[in-house]
Amino acid sequence: MTEKTEKKELAILRLLQKANGPVSGARLVDNLQAMGHEVSERTVRHYLLDLDRRGLTENLGKKGRVITELGQLELGTARVFDKVGFLAAKIDQLTYRMSFDLRKKSGTVITNISFIPLEMLGRVAPMICKVYEAGYSMGRLMALFAPGERVENLVVPEGMAGLGTVCSITLNGVLLSHGIPTHSSFGGLLELRDRKPSRFVEIIKYDGTSLDPLEVFIRSGMTDYLGAIENGYGRIGVGFREVPADSREGVIALIDELEKAGLGGILTVGWPGQPLLEIPVIEGRVGAVVIGGLNPVAVLEETGIRIQSKALAGMVEYERLFPYQEMAERLRRLG
Repeated sequence: MTEKTEKKELAILRLLQKANGPVSGARLVDNLQAMGHEVSERTVRHYLLDLDRRGLTENLGKKGRVITELGQLELGTARVFDKVGFLAAKIDQLTYRMSFDLRKKSGTVITNISFIPLEMLGRVAPMICKVYEAGYSMGRLMALFAPGERVENLVVPEGMAGLGTVCSITLNGVLLSHGIPTHSSFGGLLELRDRKPSRFVEIIKYDGTSLDPLEVFIRSGMTDYLGAIENGYGRIGVGFREVPADSREGVIALIDELEKAGLGGILTVGWPGQPLLEIPVIEGRVGAVVIGGLNPVAVLEETGIRIQSKALAGMVEYERLFPYQEMAERLRRLG
């Protein structure tokens, strides 16, 4: 297969992945041409037949094609070089799509989704809540999704519950709605001493990775939430943001409003052009450290409980979120 053919077939798979149902060949042609691909109906038909043959798509007749599980897997592993920078682009895309209004406390926020077996959820809930209680979570709100419920492209599997935690990129959207553009620099592992930020021990830049940095740190066993909770000495996931220097006072003014809305997650704000926790910041900008959205479930990995999580999973209505203190009651309703 040539590189040109592979790119076009992957483009077809991505279009099918984003669709909520079968897509016709004619519609695929229109979308591909709109993306800048020079294709004809005959060429696309040839690609589709090859994808059918390889089990990556399924032909539903006049309804069109759908992507198969094998096709989903292919998208997840193919052309990793093309995905470098994809995470940074996705952050920007979701930031602009977010509709949350801080004053009205309504609209959509960006969430992460973790799949947890239903029979296990009641047992691990207290551990998750301890992360919230210690202040190492992005705000104090969460969401629960029953088996079969959909969050954009994700469907909660049978026997599982979907735990939604607020993604820290939500802060980017709030700041943008107040006229403050935010640059997401990197995800990092922050060392705490006596519950205070000490230094970064690891960082991964968003524009140089195809994976969410916090997912990498969690899976690699590099975090120490248990220590952070018990005695204030540990390592937690955070993100590093940069905003225009002139917006510093505006950012600080929004912190209190965010806290009232249950979305407080800004750990510390630096000074114009000055390093923050030894991270250099260029003149004309201010650095800020925000708490990672996956932190509440990361503690489970430290106790040997493997959890499937998806950062930046999609948009959820703010009204769907509830305070972590209500988790036990919500679990009873879910069960």
